[in-house]
Amino acid sequence: MRIAVTGGTGFLGTQVVARLVAAGHQVVVLSRAPAPNLERQGVQIVRGELPDPQAADRLIGGAEAVVHLAGRVSRDPADGPAMYRLHVEGTRVLLEAALRTRVRRFVLASSSGTIGVSRTDRIATEADPEPIETVGRWPYYLSKIYQERLALSLGEKSGLPVVCLNPSLILGPGDERLSSTGDIWRFLRRDIPAMPNGGLSFVDVRDVAAAFVAALDRGRPGDRYLLGGANMTFRELFERLGRLTGVPPPRLRLPSRANILGGALVERWARFRGVAAPIDRASVEMGEHWFYVDSSKARRELDFSPRDPQETLRETVRWMKERFGAGS
Repeated sequence: MRIAVTGGTGFLGTQVVARLVAAGHQVVVLSRAPAPNLERQGVQIVRGELPDPQAADRLIGGAEAVVHLAGRVSRDPADGPAMYRLHVEGTRVLLEAALRTRVRRFVLASSSGTIGVSRTDRIATEADPEPIETVGRWPYYLSKIYQERLALSLGEKSGLPVVCLNPSLILGPGDERLSSTGDIWRFLRRDIPAMPNGGLSFVDVRDVAAAFVAALDRGRPGDRYLLGGANMTFRELFERLGRLTGVPPPRLRLPSRANILGGALVERWARFRGVAAPIDRASVEMGEHWFYVDSSKARRELDFSPRDPQETLRETVRWMKERFGAGS
């Protein structure tokens, strides 16, 4: 099968592309820059970026399926317009190109944050409503909600078989840009001053990649699939990381409001001094929420089988030490 991929040079994308190639598929990847590592695997590179319609047409021409992974991760409100342009307008352009080509499957990478964000430690499922009020001030999650709405709505109206996968925080080896593993990096650098009171779900990049490949055949059009490997409090996560690395978890423990106020003050002081803040208000706010998800549906329908979370943490830390010298 000829499969068109966006975001194929990223953290998740390189893993997905490698599995598609290993499965015998012909893979073509949209990239803004040369990608010699992919070309050595026999991958065809189409130069361009979204939301350019011509680039989308060049990518999808002749493809039987699309795996749309391209995304931008940021907690900076100033990046909101750029994220909306890529996640929403870019997806619209790609969907329209896929309709013209009449692809057999369109698999979209969304986020568990379009479903599983709460002020309490409840566990979300695919049936839950979008947490608009909670994530409304976080432009990344908001843009992903609009992206998901657009894709599923257009799929329903047009008959385009759209499948949406919603991974939680993706960890594991190979995140060159620290786009997803940045919080682990901050922990290793001792840049987290106080223990967050919330909890998160995380999942191994290799397990997520396997689910995307499975979704090409087994994902049900019009459905969403949450992909989480483990739900745990930030305290448990940081204590595990501390045992793995010898880096002590944050000792300061404050009420949620005090943590958020402290994050805002640190951010404001750094801005006054003209330096980068070690922690920002948005990150602190997120740490006071719970991102727990139930992946039972993906286990049943996609054979999603996440590995032991301790292996994921160990491999993430090992790779960071080898690549960046983190925590050493």
